[in-house]
Amino acid sequence: MAAPLVRRVLQFSKINTMSGHQQFLSPLCLLLNRSPPSPTTQFPVVKRTSFIDALRFLWRTPNTDLPYSIVDPQEISPIRTVPDHIVRPPYAETGKVPQKDKKWSYKDEIDIKYMRKSCRIARKILDIASKEVKIGVTTDHIDKVVHDACIEHNCYPSTLNYNGFPKSLCTSVNNVMVHGIPDSRPLEDGDIINLDVTVYHDGYHGDVSETCIVGNVDDDGIRLIETAKKCRDEAIKVCKPNGRFMDIGITIAKVATEAGFYTCPSFMGHGIGKNFHETPDILHHANRYTDIMKPGMVFTIEPVIADSKTYPMVLEDEWTVVSSDNERSAQFEHTILITETGVEVLTKGENEDW
Repeated sequence: MAAPLVRRVLQFSKINTMSGHQQFLSPLCLLLNRSPPSPTTQFPVVKRTSFIDALRFLWRTPNTDLPYSIVDPQEISPIRTVPDHIVRPPYAETGKVPQKDKKWSYKDEIDIKYMRKSCRIARKILDIASKEVKIGVTTDHIDKVVHDACIEHNCYPSTLNYNGFPKSLCTSVNNVMVHGIPDSRPLEDGDIINLDVTVYHDGYHGDVSETCIVGNVDDDGIRLIETAKKCRDEAIKVCKPNGRFMDIGITIAKVATEAGFYTCPSFMGHGIGKNFHETPDILHHANRYTDIMKPGMVFTIEPVIADSKTYPMVLEDEWTVVSSDNERSAQFEHTILITETGVEVLTKGENEDW
């Protein structure tokens, strides 16, 4: 799951940045004539769409020539229960998430042992969920499959009741950028869907996501998905002890721009471990941060790559983020560990060569 929407996105300006790549900075950063604040800064979460955002959403120009359907939220089923024997994270009952610790988090050998286990389970459950992606299947059905698989593997679905999120994974279809809530809408031929699975097992979270196709997807949609995956994978390749965090965002911006797509700067990767979201925050756009990676750091890389420059907007449910112009986006995510000699992809799939 992406870290929270970090700033209100009413408008972004395209400017030239490092290496000549096109990237976005927020109006506040442009006004102050500087890069965004340090990645350790905690931004306020955008909890509600503003009046202006709502007008933009309502006044968006319909495009009837799109090769995919525009997705609006549908009926949500009751929250599923978790058996008492499953170990729960602190927020499971109340929905209140503990304040994020700004201290840098380093994992020792015991932490890493448990992180490997939780990430392997997350990967396995994502693979189970992806097999359910078919025409006519509802995202609520996929949620039930994920929920049941979590219980079967003796783990808690981390998204469930996280700040009140009502389901066991995020399902973001077509114009839904992130944090889509599973509901009664059946998947249609030509859809693309991001499945974002996080599990809590033996006191540790594991987080992974991928974008899947439904039926026959147009060539541009396939290219968008391939680019999003490449952005994540190329960013992982620059991760190493004493590597610069800025190189993650610079690499993603380069890959996306060269392919004719855009990386949304509003969503971050994040540290992960005993808490769902920990320090450091991982920026997916070109930036000038000088902090470096150290052995024992575990974090996610999960860029959101969009068809074009768009305005992310939070809907009334306070979770679903859609693009203002109905453009699609795709996202892939891995949880990685910085080792003494390089990087370990904790959520890698069976057919991935890392």
